[in-house]
Amino acid sequence: MDFNMKKLASDAGIFFTRAVQFTEEKFGQAEKTELDAHFENLLARADSTKNWTERILRQTEVLLQPNPSARVEEFLYEKLDRKVPSRVTNGELLAQYMAEAASELGPGTPYGKTLIKVSEAEKRLGAAERDFIHTASLSFLTPLRNFLEGDWKTISKERRLLQNRRLDLDACKARLKKAKAAEAKATCEGDTVPDFQETRPRNYILSASASALWNDEVDKAEQELRVAQTEFDRQAEVTRLLLEGISSTHVNHLRCLHEFVKSQTTYYAQCYRHMLDLQKQLGSSQGTIFPGTFVGTTEPASPPLSSTSPTTTAATMPVAPTGAGLAPPEETALCLEEVAPPASGTRKARVLYDYEAADSSELALLADELITVYSLPGMDPDWLIGERGNKKGKVPVTYLELLS
Repeated sequence: MDFNMKKLASDAGIFFTRAVQFTEEKFGQAEKTELDAHFENLLARADSTKNWTERILRQTEVLLQPNPSARVEEFLYEKLDRKVPSRVTNGELLAQYMAEAASELGPGTPYGKTLIKVSEAEKRLGAAERDFIHTASLSFLTPLRNFLEGDWKTISKERRLLQNRRLDLDACKARLKKAKAAEAKATCEGDTVPDFQETRPRNYILSASASALWNDEVDKAEQELRVAQTEFDRQAEVTRLLLEGISSTHVNHLRCLHEFVKSQTTYYAQCYRHMLDLQKQLGSSQGTIFPGTFVGTTEPASPPLSSTSPTTTAATMPVAPTGAGLAPPEETALCLEEVAPPASGTRKARVLYDYEAADSSELALLADELITVYSLPGMDPDWLIGERGNKKGKVPVTYLELLS
């Protein structure tokens, strides 16, 4: 019990000394040991890394799970070390509603059949979203969270310990400075030759004793300063090594960022393929060359998404069909000038993407512009004739949204 009380008293004394030193520094009444510029830069870089990692982590969580209540629930499950229950995605829930609506409204009707097709596509989209959330959480969120909850806590602990060592060092410096000043004062008083005719020459004796006491106090303060300086230097080196490890953290986060981009690219490519398949199904069910809304008859060719995922198909703009469907360019240009639009069958179409004409027989397109389109007998079904003012030429169907 006595040992604990002594330790408690010692800790309280150290805490009080540090508090006094810290307060005097804030008021400019005590000197402060400054760290070198390189060390300060390491501290600033570490703080910046921590702050931006927190922001990126929080916003990525919002991206993967926009519902704040769901995020809080998942956070509580993780803190309680319990498995997070499986959650239905919005796409899967929409697919369920569409399937139920088709069942009630009549699965044999055109509307019911379309609802079933769209519900199947939405279900596949929901499954792709679930896979993306799982992959992104493991490959990106988990490493960021491990840094904040592991490495950064270690760095913060060592920084606090370094701060305490610095306060102890500066307190020892201040104590030594005061002891030397008192010793010098006592020495000056002791050098005065006493008058032994006085009835009380004891002042001289007391002054000599005080000088000896202050000599001992200076020696003790110097010893404490050496110990404090050693502990401060050792702690500064430990903290420096941890701060320099931030560079390795950046390398690890860079690798995780590449993994996140890869998983996100795969997710959007899957969504594109699912919607393209749905679009082709809806277009083929119309049984006409005018399918109604942005429908192509062939899947556009696309380059690979990246060299790291050769099996993934890129979600890029449609590529115009290569077949001409008409006569050679020179003859076609002449024919198009002479051909008049049919009395019925012309439609308005909105251009989805910019298109650069390959030759004089084609019509260049600008995104969002409206043109008039129609078909000629014997034409390739992937092409239509488009008119804009006095200009006329072939246009690819996959670049159009037919309106009326």
